[in-house]
Order: sequence, then C-alpha cells, then structure tokens
Amino acid sequence: MTTWRLGDPLPWLPARAGRTAPRLRVIVDNDFSGDPDGLVQLAHHVLSPSVDVRAVIGSRPAPEPQHEGTDQAAAAVARARELLAVMGVEAAGRLVTGSAVTMRDATSPLPSDGARRIVAEAMRDDVDTPLFVACGAGLTSIASALLIQPAIADRLTLVWIGGAEHPGLAAAPHGAPAVEYNQSIDPVAAQVVFDSALPLWQVPRDRYRQCLVSDAELRRRVGSQGTVGAFLHDAIAALVEARRRDGELLAETYALGDSPLVLLTALQSYFDRDDAANAFVTMPRPRLDAVGRYVPNPDGAAIRVYTRIETRLMFEDLFAKLADLAEWQAAAPRS
Repeated sequence: MTTWRLGDPLPWLPARAGRTAPRLRVIVDNDFSGDPDGLVQLAHHVLSPSVDVRAVIGSRPAPEPQHEGTDQAAAAVARARELLAVMGVEAAGRLVTGSAVTMRDATSPLPSDGARRIVAEAMRDDVDTPLFVACGAGLTSIASALLIQPAIADRLTLVWIGGAEHPGLAAAPHGAPAVEYNQSIDPVAAQVVFDSALPLWQVPRDRYRQCLVSDAELRRRVGSQGTVGAFLHDAIAALVEARRRDGELLAETYALGDSPLVLLTALQSYFDRDDAANAFVTMPRPRLDAVGRYVPNPDGAAIRVYTRIETRLMFEDLFAKLADLAEWQAAAPRS
C-alpha cells in the first residue's frame, strides 16, 4: 500500500487545493475502542487539509462488563492505529495514550501521555496557528492538563461533544439519563473544565443526537469507498449487530455524533475565520453539581453552546473526502 505521513500535504490534492500550510492545529481526543463514530471523526480530520493533527489521544470509554480488566485507553490507541494503517497513514509518534482511570478529585491531575502532550503543544511559542482540542469522550486528559499547567487556558480552545441539554435551550429525550454519556465517563474532570476559564465550545446531547445518517447512506456513501470506507462501515455494522443480538429492534439510522468536531474546526469559514455554518448561544458557564446537573453561575466564564449543526456540509464533505482517498488508493502504484 502507498503510504503518506500525518502532517504532510494530502498527496491526491492539487497544489491550489491543499498544499499550503494548515490554518489551525488540532489535538484529537476520543474513545476509539467504544462507539465507532470516533473512528469516523478521526478519519475525517486526517483527510482535512486545513488542520494539522498534532496528536491523537486514545481515551477510555465508560466502563462496560466486556471491558473489565483491560486498559481501554490503550485499546483506543490500538484501534486508532488500525484505522490509520488502513488509510496508509504513518502517524510518526503522534498517537498517545490517555489515562486508564478517572480523576479522584478536582485537584489531583492524572499525568498521562495524553495530558502531557496537550500541555507541550499548548505551550509552544514557535507557531502562530490557533490550537483546538477536539474531544469526543470524557474530559480526563484536558482537565489533567489544566491542573498541570493552568496557563494553557489562554492558549487553546476545547471543542467537546458531551453534556446534557441546557434548561431553556432544549429538552432531554424521553428516558435519557440525567448525566450524559461522555460526561459520565469522568464527572470530576467535567467539573474541573466547567469551573475553569478555558474557552469551551460545547455540542450537547440534543445536538449530537441529530447527526444522523441512514443505513443506505452508510452502505452507499461510506462502505463502498475502498478499504477505508469498508473499515468504517463494518465497525458500525458490527456494533449494530451486537446490539441486535442483545434484543434491540432494527433502526435505519445511526448517529455520527462526534463528526461536529470536524465541522467546527476543519470546516470553519474562509472569511472572518470562525464557525459560520452553525448556530450557537454564548452564556455564562454553569457549574456541575456532584450528580452532574447544571447549576447556574452568573459569574462563570463564557461558554459557546451549539443549538444547530449544519449536517449537510459535514456529511457531504466526509463522503467526498472518503471518495477522494479511495480513488487515490485505487490508482496509486503498489509499494
């Protein structure tokens, strides 16, 4: 297979369409051994020429019986490495492991390789591109990085897929737990982040649940796109099949809920660089109580809470980039 290095220009793009320097840096932090939507997000970010993916952190998902006794952060790194190998990407030391455990209290960081990489990248003075941490899982690594080096709060923006619906903005779905899944992975870490002044863009549960694709789209627009598309499609299909064996009834849609991490970073607007395709409100950041519920905090730092996600742009860009890669891999000479 012909390979290419993470951080190099995408070899299939013409010079005018992606051979210039990226506009921003991204650290990806996700639980790749859990829901396959994180693998889709990682592939999409790696295929986006406007971002320099500086690190990929493998984080633990919420504990499940089948994971007992295994290091799920290490498993997440292994799964990400598997995807990048199928893509032909040489990661060159950019894959790092987050903590295998959660924070005990709000003052004791867990100095994992992932947390240390965030600090090191944030504190660099030799770059002029903004840094985003794109997190689709628990907040252990970024919270620990904040406690290790509080100065990073002035040097990066966190984009987080997680948290429950905000009162007055949206209602929780019927039967949903009070504490949203990603927040439940490490509730203490979420408290640390919400109590900080770190710039935070939040895509809460009501928004990421709307990032739906149909089975037909997954089959025709993802699974048909070479080995990478088949890998992503099969990962989702395997999870759906496992749930079917557990008695769940058939649905025709799947939520690629981590994909807004790409939309809000790589797909920012050309003019007045920021997010122009989506809608959000900016408000004082609430605190999180011991249960994980929002507590109003009028003096809290600002938080950007997304109220609309532009799924057409997000998914059509994903489908097109997978097609570009598949076409290049099919035409490239075998090495």
